[in-house]
Amino acid sequence: MTTIALLLFMPSQSMAKIENSKALTEKTEKVVSAEAQLIITRLEEIKAMDKSKMSSSEKKALRREVRSIKSNLAEMNGGVYLSVGAIIIIVLLLILLL
Repeated sequence: MTTIALLLFMPSQSMAKIENSKALTEKTEKVVSAEAQLIITRLEEIKAMDKSKMSSSEKKALRREVRSIKSNLAEMNGGVYLSVGAIIIIVLLLILLL
């Protein structure tokens, strides 16, 4: 009985969450800080570089820089991201406990 109720209510709740997340991403895309914009332009510059003439140490330094830039961007965005598998496990645990 509870599984039928869960199956009936889940799709409507998931659609609401998708619509809310779309609205949030649109708002966050509009409000991009100046620092984040500078970091993104640096990433684009690195992607546009001709790396074929660089030495291996220069390429390694660029890779480190890209990793640090990506981690900085992730810290700026914040938020908690859950994988689909984690969400399924959480739902199963809730079903078992309740």
